[in-house]
Amino acid sequence: MDLWHIIVLSIIQGLTEFLPISSSAHLILPSQLLGWPDQGLAFDVAVHVGTLAAVVWYFRRQVFQLGRAWVVDSCQRRVGPDSYLAWAIILGTVPAGLAGLLLDDWIAGHLRSGLVIAITTIVFGLVLWWSDAVGRRQRGLAGLSMRDALIIGVAQALALIPGTSRSGITMTAALFLGFDRESAARFSFLLSIPLIAAAGLLKVLELVELGEAADWTSIALGAVMSFVSAVICIHLFLAFLERLGLMPYVIYRLVLGAVLLLVLW
Repeated sequence: MDLWHIIVLSIIQGLTEFLPISSSAHLILPSQLLGWPDQGLAFDVAVHVGTLAAVVWYFRRQVFQLGRAWVVDSCQRRVGPDSYLAWAIILGTVPAGLAGLLLDDWIAGHLRSGLVIAITTIVFGLVLWWSDAVGRRQRGLAGLSMRDALIIGVAQALALIPGTSRSGITMTAALFLGFDRESAARFSFLLSIPLIAAAGLLKVLELVELGEAADWTSIALGAVMSFVSAVICIHLFLAFLERLGLMPYVIYRLVLGAVLLLVLW
Protein backbone atom coordinates (compact mmCIF):
# COMPACT_ATOMS: atom_id res chain seq x y z
CA MET A 1 0.00 0.00 0.00
CA ASP A 2 0.99 3.61 -0.51
CA LEU A 3 1.99 5.60 2.56
CA TRP A 4 -1.08 7.80 2.07
CA HIS A 5 -3.37 4.77 2.12
CA ILE A 6 -1.76 3.45 5.30
CA ILE A 7 -2.18 6.76 7.13
CA VAL A 8 -5.79 7.30 6.04
CA LEU A 9 -6.94 3.73 6.76
CA SER A 10 -5.20 3.68 10.16
CA ILE A 11 -6.85 6.92 11.23
CA ILE A 12 -10.22 5.69 9.92
CA GLN A 13 -9.89 2.51 11.98
CA GLY A 14 -8.86 4.37 15.11
CA LEU A 15 -11.67 6.91 14.87
CA THR A 16 -14.52 4.68 13.74
CA GLU A 17 -13.87 1.66 15.98
CA PHE A 18 -15.31 3.53 18.95
CA LEU A 19 -17.69 6.01 17.31
CA PRO A 20 -21.22 4.75 16.53
CA ILE A 21 -20.63 4.91 12.76
CA SER A 22 -19.12 1.47 11.88
CA SER A 23 -15.38 0.91 11.41
CA SER A 24 -15.87 -2.10 9.13
CA ALA A 25 -18.00 -0.01 6.77
CA HIS A 26 -15.43 2.76 6.54
CA LEU A 27 -12.59 0.31 5.88
CA ILE A 28 -14.56 -1.38 3.10
CA LEU A 29 -15.64 1.85 1.41
CA PRO A 30 -12.26 3.08 0.09
CA SER A 31 -11.88 -0.08 -2.01
CA GLN A 32 -15.56 -0.02 -3.05
CA LEU A 33 -15.76 3.66 -4.02
CA LEU A 34 -12.18 4.77 -4.68
CA GLY A 35 -10.71 1.58 -6.08
CA TRP A 36 -8.03 1.38 -3.40
CA PRO A 37 -6.30 -2.00 -3.11
CA ASP A 38 -7.36 -4.29 -0.27
CA GLN A 39 -5.25 -3.47 2.77
CA GLY A 40 -4.44 -7.11 3.43
CA LEU A 41 -4.71 -9.31 6.49
CA ALA A 42 -1.44 -8.19 8.10
CA PHE A 43 -2.59 -4.57 8.08
CA ASP A 44 -5.94 -5.57 9.59
CA VAL A 45 -4.04 -7.25 12.42
CA ALA A 46 -1.93 -4.12 12.96
CA VAL A 47 -4.85 -1.71 13.26
CA HIS A 48 -6.73 -4.14 15.53
CA VAL A 49 -3.69 -4.26 17.81
CA GLY A 50 -3.54 -0.46 17.78
CA THR A 51 -7.19 0.04 18.73
CA LEU A 52 -7.03 -2.71 21.37
CA ALA A 53 -3.98 -1.08 22.94
CA ALA A 54 -5.77 2.27 22.88
CA VAL A 55 -8.88 1.18 24.77
CA VAL A 56 -6.85 -0.85 27.28
CA TRP A 57 -4.50 2.08 27.87
CA TYR A 58 -7.31 4.63 28.20
CA PHE A 59 -9.21 2.52 30.73
CA ARG A 60 -6.05 0.97 32.20
CA ARG A 61 -6.93 1.70 35.83
CA GLN A 62 -10.43 0.25 35.55
CA VAL A 63 -9.20 -2.70 33.46
CA PHE A 64 -6.56 -3.51 36.08
CA GLN A 65 -9.10 -3.10 38.88
CA LEU A 66 -11.64 -5.35 37.17
CA GLY A 67 -9.06 -7.98 36.25
CA ARG A 68 -7.59 -8.05 39.74
CA ALA A 69 -11.02 -8.27 41.39
CA TRP A 70 -12.09 -11.04 39.01
CA VAL A 71 -9.02 -13.16 39.83
CA VAL A 72 -9.13 -12.55 43.59
CA ASP A 73 -12.89 -12.99 43.97
CA SER A 74 -12.92 -16.08 41.74
CA CYS A 75 -10.23 -17.69 43.88
CA GLN A 76 -12.18 -16.87 47.03
CA ARG A 77 -15.51 -17.92 45.46
CA ARG A 78 -17.22 -14.62 46.00
CA VAL A 79 -18.54 -11.80 43.82
CA GLY A 80 -17.93 -8.11 44.50
CA PRO A 81 -18.97 -5.07 42.45
CA ASP A 82 -15.84 -5.09 40.27
CA SER A 83 -15.75 -8.84 39.70
CA TYR A 84 -19.49 -8.72 38.92
CA LEU A 85 -18.84 -6.15 36.19
CA ALA A 86 -15.99 -8.30 34.88
CA TRP A 87 -18.32 -11.32 34.69
CA ALA A 88 -20.91 -9.13 32.93
CA ILE A 89 -18.31 -8.19 30.30
CA ILE A 90 -17.42 -11.85 29.81
CA LEU A 91 -21.09 -12.81 29.46
CA GLY A 92 -21.71 -9.93 27.06
CA THR A 93 -18.87 -11.13 24.84
CA VAL A 94 -20.22 -14.67 24.39
CA PRO A 95 -23.04 -13.97 21.85
CA ALA A 96 -20.80 -12.06 19.43
CA GLY A 97 -18.05 -14.64 19.83
CA LEU A 98 -20.38 -17.52 18.96
CA ALA A 99 -21.99 -15.59 16.11
CA GLY A 100 -18.55 -14.76 14.72
CA LEU A 101 -17.45 -18.40 14.75
CA LEU A 102 -20.67 -19.62 13.12
CA LEU A 103 -21.55 -16.83 10.69
CA ASP A 104 -18.43 -14.80 9.88
CA ASP A 105 -17.61 -16.61 6.62
CA TRP A 106 -21.24 -16.43 5.43
CA ILE A 107 -21.50 -12.74 6.26
CA ALA A 108 -18.20 -12.01 4.50
CA GLY A 109 -19.44 -13.81 1.40
CA HIS A 110 -22.96 -12.36 1.23
CA LEU A 111 -23.19 -9.08 3.16
CA ARG A 112 -19.86 -7.34 2.61
CA SER A 113 -21.13 -4.94 -0.05
CA GLY A 114 -21.66 -1.22 -0.42
CA LEU A 115 -25.42 -1.57 -0.75
CA VAL A 116 -25.71 -3.53 2.51
CA ILE A 117 -23.54 -0.92 4.22
CA ALA A 118 -25.76 1.88 2.93
CA ILE A 119 -28.94 0.23 4.21
CA THR A 120 -27.57 -0.77 7.63
CA THR A 121 -25.96 2.64 8.07
CA ILE A 122 -29.35 4.31 7.69
CA VAL A 123 -31.46 1.74 9.55
CA PHE A 124 -29.24 1.44 12.61
CA GLY A 125 -28.67 5.19 12.61
CA LEU A 126 -32.41 5.68 12.99
CA VAL A 127 -32.56 3.02 15.71
CA LEU A 128 -29.72 4.82 17.54
CA TRP A 129 -31.72 8.06 17.37
CA TRP A 130 -34.83 6.27 18.65
CA SER A 131 -33.00 4.76 21.62
CA ASP A 132 -31.53 8.13 22.59
CA ALA A 133 -34.93 9.80 22.25
CA VAL A 134 -36.98 7.33 24.30
CA GLY A 135 -34.36 6.00 26.73
CA ARG A 136 -34.82 7.09 30.34
CA ARG A 137 -31.06 7.61 30.82
CA GLN A 138 -31.36 7.10 34.59
CA ARG A 139 -29.23 3.97 35.20
CA GLY A 140 -25.51 3.70 35.81
CA LEU A 141 -23.08 0.79 35.58
CA ALA A 142 -23.65 0.03 39.27
CA GLY A 143 -27.15 -1.13 38.32
CA LEU A 144 -26.06 -3.36 35.45
CA SER A 145 -27.55 -6.87 35.67
CA MET A 146 -26.45 -10.04 33.93
CA ARG A 147 -29.66 -9.85 31.91
CA ASP A 148 -28.64 -6.38 30.73
CA ALA A 149 -25.18 -7.64 29.81
CA LEU A 150 -26.62 -10.53 27.82
CA ILE A 151 -29.07 -8.30 25.93
CA ILE A 152 -26.28 -5.85 25.06
CA GLY A 153 -24.09 -8.79 24.10
CA VAL A 154 -26.74 -10.16 21.73
CA ALA A 155 -27.02 -6.69 20.18
CA GLN A 156 -23.24 -6.63 19.79
CA ALA A 157 -23.46 -9.78 17.64
CA LEU A 158 -25.40 -7.75 15.05
CA ALA A 159 -22.25 -5.69 14.49
CA LEU A 160 -20.88 -8.55 12.39
CA ILE A 161 -23.05 -7.08 9.62
CA PRO A 162 -21.00 -4.30 7.97
CA GLY A 163 -22.45 -0.85 8.57
CA THR A 164 -24.09 -1.72 11.89
CA SER A 165 -21.34 -0.36 14.20
CA ARG A 166 -20.34 -2.36 17.26
CA SER A 167 -20.24 0.66 19.53
CA GLY A 168 -23.44 2.04 18.01
CA ILE A 169 -25.52 -1.08 18.49
CA THR A 170 -24.27 -1.76 22.03
CA MET A 171 -24.97 1.84 23.06
CA THR A 172 -28.38 1.58 21.39
CA ALA A 173 -29.24 -1.51 23.46
CA ALA A 174 -27.96 0.09 26.67
CA LEU A 175 -29.99 3.25 26.07
CA PHE A 176 -33.14 1.22 25.45
CA LEU A 177 -32.45 -0.47 28.81
CA GLY A 178 -32.46 2.93 30.51
CA PHE A 179 -28.72 3.56 30.98
CA ASP A 180 -27.35 7.08 30.76
CA ARG A 181 -25.18 7.95 27.77
CA GLU A 182 -21.83 7.85 29.57
CA SER A 183 -22.53 4.48 31.21
CA ALA A 184 -23.71 3.08 27.87
CA ALA A 185 -20.52 4.31 26.20
CA ARG A 186 -18.19 3.07 28.94
CA PHE A 187 -19.72 -0.41 28.99
CA SER A 188 -19.54 -0.48 25.20
CA PHE A 189 -15.83 0.38 25.31
CA LEU A 190 -15.06 -2.16 28.03
CA LEU A 191 -17.08 -4.78 26.14
CA SER A 192 -14.95 -4.14 23.06
CA ILE A 193 -11.73 -5.29 24.73
CA PRO A 194 -12.22 -9.09 24.70
CA LEU A 195 -13.95 -8.95 21.30
CA ILE A 196 -11.20 -6.93 19.60
CA ALA A 197 -8.59 -9.18 21.26
CA ALA A 198 -10.34 -12.33 19.99
CA ALA A 199 -10.78 -10.90 16.49
CA GLY A 200 -7.13 -9.88 16.40
CA LEU A 201 -6.02 -13.33 17.56
CA LEU A 202 -8.08 -15.05 14.87
CA LYS A 203 -6.56 -12.77 12.25
CA VAL A 204 -3.07 -13.57 13.54
CA LEU A 205 -3.75 -17.31 13.30
CA GLU A 206 -5.14 -16.84 9.79
CA LEU A 207 -2.08 -14.81 8.85
CA VAL A 208 0.23 -17.56 10.14
CA GLU A 209 -1.68 -20.21 8.20
CA LEU A 210 -1.48 -18.23 4.97
CA GLY A 211 2.19 -17.48 5.45
CA GLU A 212 1.63 -13.98 4.10
CA ALA A 213 4.75 -11.85 3.76
CA ALA A 214 4.70 -9.00 6.26
CA ASP A 215 5.52 -5.38 5.44
CA TRP A 216 6.73 -4.43 8.91
CA THR A 217 6.90 -0.72 8.13
CA SER A 218 3.22 -0.67 7.16
CA ILE A 219 2.31 -2.83 10.17
CA ALA A 220 4.16 -0.62 12.66
CA LEU A 221 2.81 2.61 11.18
CA GLY A 222 -0.74 1.22 11.04
CA ALA A 223 -0.61 0.12 14.68
CA VAL A 224 0.78 3.45 15.93
CA MET A 225 -1.56 5.63 13.89
CA SER A 226 -4.66 3.63 14.86
CA PHE A 227 -3.58 3.72 18.53
CA VAL A 228 -3.12 7.50 18.59
CA SER A 229 -6.33 8.27 16.70
CA ALA A 230 -8.33 5.82 18.87
CA VAL A 231 -7.10 7.36 22.13
CA ILE A 232 -8.02 10.84 20.90
CA CYS A 233 -11.38 9.57 19.69
CA ILE A 234 -12.31 7.91 23.01
CA HIS A 235 -11.29 10.97 25.02
CA LEU A 236 -13.21 13.46 22.87
CA PHE A 237 -16.24 11.22 22.52
CA LEU A 238 -16.66 10.83 26.29
CA ALA A 239 -15.84 14.51 26.91
CA PHE A 240 -18.54 15.80 24.56
CA LEU A 241 -21.10 13.00 24.75
CA GLU A 242 -23.47 14.63 27.22
CA ARG A 243 -23.09 18.06 25.63
CA LEU A 244 -23.59 17.00 22.00
CA GLY A 245 -25.63 13.82 22.45
CA LEU A 246 -25.78 11.27 19.67
CA MET A 247 -27.64 13.30 17.04
CA PRO A 248 -24.45 14.35 15.16
CA TYR A 249 -23.63 10.68 14.58
CA VAL A 250 -27.20 9.92 13.54
CA ILE A 251 -27.13 12.74 11.00
CA TYR A 252 -23.74 11.59 9.72
CA ARG A 253 -25.03 8.05 9.26
CA LEU A 254 -28.13 9.22 7.40
CA VAL A 255 -26.12 11.47 5.07
CA LEU A 256 -23.49 8.76 4.46
CA GLY A 257 -26.15 6.14 3.79
CA ALA A 258 -28.01 8.43 1.38
CA VAL A 259 -24.82 9.23 -0.54
CA LEU A 260 -23.95 5.56 -0.78
CA LEU A 261 -27.41 4.72 -2.12
CA LEU A 262 -27.09 7.43 -4.77
CA VAL A 263 -23.65 6.18 -5.82
CA LEU A 264 -24.30 2.45 -5.68
CA TRP A 265 -27.99 2.01 -6.58
